[in-house]
This record gives sequence, structure tokens and C-alpha cells, in this order.
Amino acid sequence: MKSLLSRFKLDNRVRLGFATGLFLLLLSLLITSYTKRELVSQRKRVAATNEVILKLESIESKVKDGETGFRGYLVMRDSVFLQTYFSSRKDVVALVKELSAITPQNPESQKSLDSLNYLIRQKYGIMEWAISRFNASGFPLTEEMKREGYKGKLVMDNLRSLISRMQTREENLLKTRDEQLTSQFRALDIITATSLILAVLLFSSSFFIYIKENRGRRESEQKVAIYQQELRQRIDQLGNANRELIQMRSMEKFAATGRIARTIAHEIRNPLTNINLGIDQLKNTVKPSDESKMLTDLVLRNSHRINQLLTDLLQSTKISELNYSKISINKILDEALLQASDRVSLKEAKVIKHFDMDMCDVNVDSDKLRIAFLNVIVNAIESTEQGKGVITLRTRQEDGKCIVEISDNGSGMSPESLSKLFEPYFTTKPKGSGLGLANTQNIILNHKGTIFAESELGKGSTFTISLNIE
Repeated sequence: MKSLLSRFKLDNRVRLGFATGLFLLLLSLLITSYTKRELVSQRKRVAATNEVILKLESIESKVKDGETGFRGYLVMRDSVFLQTYFSSRKDVVALVKELSAITPQNPESQKSLDSLNYLIRQKYGIMEWAISRFNASGFPLTEEMKREGYKGKLVMDNLRSLISRMQTREENLLKTRDEQLTSQFRALDIITATSLILAVLLFSSSFFIYIKENRGRRESEQKVAIYQQELRQRIDQLGNANRELIQMRSMEKFAATGRIARTIAHEIRNPLTNINLGIDQLKNTVKPSDESKMLTDLVLRNSHRINQLLTDLLQSTKISELNYSKISINKILDEALLQASDRVSLKEAKVIKHFDMDMCDVNVDSDKLRIAFLNVIVNAIESTEQGKGVITLRTRQEDGKCIVEISDNGSGMSPESLSKLFEPYFTTKPKGSGLGLANTQNIILNHKGTIFAESELGKGSTFTISLNIE
């Protein structure tokens, strides 16, 4: 009782320490995330400040370029200089728009931007007026134009002064933001170091818990592994018992079907013999006519057909003698495929073989087993669509048995059809006899083997045949 209480207290202390460490780590993670987000935002603001300074320098440079082109035109009277004037005017307009987009939305910045825009328009307005008057007066410099030139110089001086003040303000702002960025980086370093220390402490706590609880966990895992192994063994035993039960039922059904077939054949063939003798007697004693000949021939044909059906039924349920010989199961499958090659070509089906080349030879009746494989392969081919069929054959060795799987991607079968699959005269094909798979099961059972079918509507079927290697 005391050990249980001490263990309970120990567990509580461990849980409390682990929870506290986890909380501190989570808290430091949140602070780090917040600081990182602030750093990113601050870095963007620093980049925006740098861009404002560069834009202001570009605006001043472009206005100077425009003024240089304007003066060149007045001196040289060559319109080539006006190209620099017009291009600078266009560039300044674009730069002012870009500057407006990145300038902070506060009263001081907005006022400076408005003043800048006004001075630029005033400067270019004076130059545009001077160019117009210069062209209209035949290129002389008038007193009025000189006065406007002094006015333009004053506007340019104001423009330079304004740009200088705006740049100074942005540089001061940039310095302040750099200092903030530096302090935030230091804070982030401290938080990172703290997080690392907490992570080490948390690891140590986890390792302590692992040392304390490892023994019990190993014992639990061993018990779980033992239970899982026992469960798998019982599942395997149940599966083997189920397969043996199905095989026994198949053998019982096969034997019962054989007895019924022999009884029916015996009971039906005696009346058939009497019918045939009676027809022969009628032919000899009664004068034949066209109508009587047609009727007697009809009776004889149907009598022979009934007799042939009985023969096929007896053959499919007969325990026949086998001529055993050692042969490769892969070779028998190849021979069955060769016999079915015309049907494969007719259906334009694709055959895929996955044969185990290390298979031991099996002791079987190769002729009868070839017939059994051929029946399954033909059924698989006929269940597929024209030009889309895929027939897959696999062989492998497992637990001293030779396993053969024949799969198709055909129409598949319903559970009801699957339960009657090996019964004589059961077929889903319009022109099928219903004895092919019954005969196949007969051959496999005579070899002391098993045959199972798995199928699902629209997804194809798989036949699994198991034969003893010895």
C-alpha cells in the first residue's frame, strides 16, 4: 500500500514537472513567434524607408535631367534635347505615384508629399510655358522668359530643400528602426537561449520518466506481443480449420453428387434402353412413312442426348485413376495456355505470368491437371470484355504445397453464384454445360488438393488451387 502511494506521489511530481516544462516551452515558443513576426514587420518598414529615400533621390535626379534638357534646347535650339525633358517628366510622374503608394499614411508625410507634387507640377509648368513661348516667338529669349527662369530656379531650390528634409526625416526614421531591430534581435537571442535551456530540461525530465517507466513498458509490450502471437496463431488455426471444413464439405458434396448421379443414371438408362428397343421394334414391324420416320428419329436423337448427358455427369463426379509423374507445374500451365491461345487471341486478352522459377516438381497426372487448368483459364477469358481482358497466373511454394492462382478482371460473380460454382449443370453462360468447373473440382480433389474461388461483381475473380508437392 505504501509503495503504491509513493509511486502515485512520484507520478504526480513527474507529471507536474513535465507539465510545467511544457508550459514554459510553449510560452517561449509563442514569444519567439511574436518577436519573429515583429522582426519581419520591422524589416519591411526598414526596407520601405530605404525605398522612399531612393525614390526621392531618383525624383530629384529626374527633375535635374529634365531641366538640363530644357536648357539645352534653349541654348542649342535643337529638339533632340527635349527628348530628355519629356522622358524625365514621364518618369517623375511614375516615381511620384510609386512614392505615394509606399509613404506612410500620416499627416506629416502626406503634407510633404502634397508639397512635393505641387512643386514638381509648378517646375514642369514653368518649363512647358517657356518652351511654348520660345517656339512661338521664333527662338529669342524675352525678358518675361528670363523672369520665369528665375522663378523656376526658386522652385527648384524649394524642391531640393523639400526633398532634403524628407530624406533627413526618413534617415532619422531609418536609424530609429535599425536600433529597434537590433534590440529585437537581442531579445530574440535571449528567448532562443532560454528555449534551448528549457528544451534541455524537458529532455532530462523525459529521460528520467523513461528510466523510471521503461521496465513496466517493456513488460507490457512483451505481454502484448505474446497475446498478439497467440491471437495470430488462433486466427491461423481457425482459418486452417475453416479451410479443412470447406474441403470436407466439398468432398462430401462431391461424393453425394456422385452417388446421386450414379443412381439417376441407373434409373434412367433402363427406361432409355427399353425405349430404344421399342423404337427399333416399331421400325421393323410398322410400315415406315415420312411422318413416322421423323418421329422415331426424334425419339432416338433425344434418347441419345439424355444418355450423353448422363455420361458427362458420371464422368464429372467419377473418382478416376491417376497416372502420376513428376513434372513442373509451370510447364502444365504453359501447355494449358497454349491450348487456350485461340480464345486469348479472339478476345484480344492480355496474359501476365508470375511464375516461381524455383518451384519443385509435383507428382500429378499432367493430362488431367492440364484439363483442370484449361477449364479455369477458359472461364476467366470468357468473363472479360473484348480487348480489355487481363488474365494473371501466379505460382508459388508455401508450407510444402504448390499454390496456383488464376485471376481475371472480368465481370465477377455474386455471392449466390459463387456458392453454387462447382455444382454440376450450374452455369451463368448462355451456352455453357455447367460441367467444366465440376470436372475441374473432381480432378483437384482426386489429387488430394483444394480449389477455392473468390469473386466480386465488377471486380473479377481469383481461383486458388493448392496441391501437395509430394
